[in-house]
Amino acid sequence: MNKADKWEIADNQLNQSATMRAVVLEDVGKLNIREIPRPQPKAKDLLLKVGAVGICGTDLHIFQGHCNYNFDQTGRPIPLTEQPQILGHEICGTVIDLGGEVEDFRAGDRVLVDQGINCYSAGRAPCEYCLSGASHQCENYQEHGITGLQGAMAEYIAVPANNAIKLPEDLPFEQAVVSEPLACILHAGDMLERAATRYRFDGPNPIRYLLICGAGPAGLLFLQYFKNVKKFEGPIFVSDFKPRRLELAAALGAVTIDLNKQSLQQAIHELTDGYRLNLLVEASGSGALFEDIPRVLRRQGTVLLYGHGQKGKELNVLNASQFIEAYLVVSTGASGGFDQQHHPIIYRRAMELIYNGTVAAQPIVTHIYRSFEHLQQAFAKDFQEPDYIKGVFTVGQS
Repeated sequence: MNKADKWEIADNQLNQSATMRAVVLEDVGKLNIREIPRPQPKAKDLLLKVGAVGICGTDLHIFQGHCNYNFDQTGRPIPLTEQPQILGHEICGTVIDLGGEVEDFRAGDRVLVDQGINCYSAGRAPCEYCLSGASHQCENYQEHGITGLQGAMAEYIAVPANNAIKLPEDLPFEQAVVSEPLACILHAGDMLERAATRYRFDGPNPIRYLLICGAGPAGLLFLQYFKNVKKFEGPIFVSDFKPRRLELAAALGAVTIDLNKQSLQQAIHELTDGYRLNLLVEASGSGALFEDIPRVLRRQGTVLLYGHGQKGKELNVLNASQFIEAYLVVSTGASGGFDQQHHPIIYRRAMELIYNGTVAAQPIVTHIYRSFEHLQQAFAKDFQEPDYIKGVFTVGQS
């Protein structure tokens, strides 16, 4: 089977009459620039010229072979050699064409995209998850750039019009694209608010001390969420090993913990006078952290599990956390319901927080790539650099 045949199978949106350039992940660690068929919008779709796409930790995990979210109908992970993947699920672009049934967009509109294909996207009656606002748990969920559908590391992408929201003309694509990870943080915050935990931001047992483990993009967005959106007035501790990340966290208002200089247990004991934490946000993906949880968390404290990975430890590392009855809240994606026009509410919330300056996106984007060739470099080595926090690919933007 040749590459063209693979792409015919991988995405039936592709139109054989026109082509485009894309960065294609054809095997673990193997990205190649290919000329492939260009997608054609269906009746309720938008065809976008990609303006910017964020490089997410999930993209790096898929590239490195640490995870594969593309399954067949039996639940078998489909190897990249069998079905290549165009990565890129943090998407902004400009409408250049639209299907005949689209009424609320026009050519030239700048848009932000919810990459998840759910009941509203597909025009189906909503399942129980979509009906309750948990669209990322849709019974028939698929995702651009992750589950086999074409992602945005290409010149063009076709997406359901229901998944798009319009962007202000003066919001740069490279900042607007941070709306997707911020939407994930907002969803996690909503999950935390709904959970029946002992310690809360309001109520008889208020949160006094909280820690964010990891000062990557997610950790820095969580920091701004708690400080600027939730208006938490207590100290927000942020731990990491990388000095540049800790510098930025401090500039955004955190009390930083340099794990090169002291253990997490020692730092939390000193900073809280032995009281320990009410809330720990795991945004690092480090399995070793789970050994520290019962040493730094108060009894019946809350752990918000956000980071992915957690390799290197056996499940029995959780035993001590069970003993202190830690509340475990888990979250993924950016579920948040839809407005009356069936557009994603939580993406709009995230975009508006960036646009009005409540959340600063610009400091988090440390690397911008303007060519497909440079994008390959991001995956090959740049993400390992000490000053790297987040990369954005601005497709065809000057």
